[in-house]
Amino acid sequence: MLQLRLSKEARPLKGEHFPAPEGATRVRKFNVYRWDPDGGSNPRIDTYELDLDDCGPMVLDAIIKIKNEVDATLTFRRSCREGICGSCAMNIDGTNTLACTKPIEDISGDVVINPLPHMPVVKDLVPDLNQFYRQYASIKPWLRNDDEPSDGRERRQSPAEREQLDGLYECILCACCSTACPSYWWNGDKYLGPAILLQSYRWLADSRDADAEDRLSQFEDAYSLYRCHTILNCTATCPKGLNPAKAIAETKKMMLARKGR
Repeated sequence: MLQLRLSKEARPLKGEHFPAPEGATRVRKFNVYRWDPDGGSNPRIDTYELDLDDCGPMVLDAIIKIKNEVDATLTFRRSCREGICGSCAMNIDGTNTLACTKPIEDISGDVVINPLPHMPVVKDLVPDLNQFYRQYASIKPWLRNDDEPSDGRERRQSPAEREQLDGLYECILCACCSTACPSYWWNGDKYLGPAILLQSYRWLADSRDADAEDRLSQFEDAYSLYRCHTILNCTATCPKGLNPAKAIAETKKMMLARKGR
């Protein structure tokens, strides 16, 4: 019988406890996943107690406070702090999201913070996204059109054509959706996943692009596109409120139309 369990070496152990400073009145515990590849030991869960009266409102504010004032060894990614770059994507309270836009007050009880699931961990809260970025590069995510614009300057779009890109161009490649997708967990080496497929459809839906045939031919195999089983985890977890499942469905419709010609 198949046993889907973490190996003994991969199970997180109880880690260190860092109590709140004396006199703190509004204390919240943050249970943070820690793993050092050079340490040679199991992952652990360290507990940090912070005074929310002396901390910013977002989970990222708490993580930065831990790094700056409590434990300088904590490793994580962050950049814009405005929900634009996607660097601080992690699993918070059981949901993939952006630490910079997740209010602490939205979480009941202890705040549990883990790296994005089902990805190799570089260290602590930093996942290895090399495969994810290779898949992104594989779709050639740029405008492909060798024809000269009619006015020699730019390729025009009507307002209606431009609206077709709404809900697509806003994707920040944070990988929250792909790492929430069971199909991507099991077939991430061959299935492109919701984030990359949404990015692909962004160009398929663009009236200025002239390479739809080649873009669609990439999905002729059984895995790149068709491992999507419409579970909708991707849409439920997207911190930008996008709908990757719809983009995948539209791509499948284009594939059917292409075969019917």
